[in-house]
Amino acid sequence: MTKLRVFEMHCERCVARIKQALDAEGLICFVNLEDRTITVDGCPNCVKAVVDILEDLGFSAEVL
Repeated sequence: MTKLRVFEMHCERCVARIKQALDAEGLICFVNLEDRTITVDGCPNCVKAVVDILEDLGFSAEVL
């Protein structure tokens, strides 16, 4: 599992947008608004896909 910090994630609406986009791609992720993180359950290619999707949505991600 890889944890990403998403600083721009501020509200439940952000969480919903992110979850919807990740679910549409079949990626298994756990989004935590409280600490502004996304935990990716998958390979390095899955992590890259999540980062790319976040960038498309206007969010930046940092691997922790």
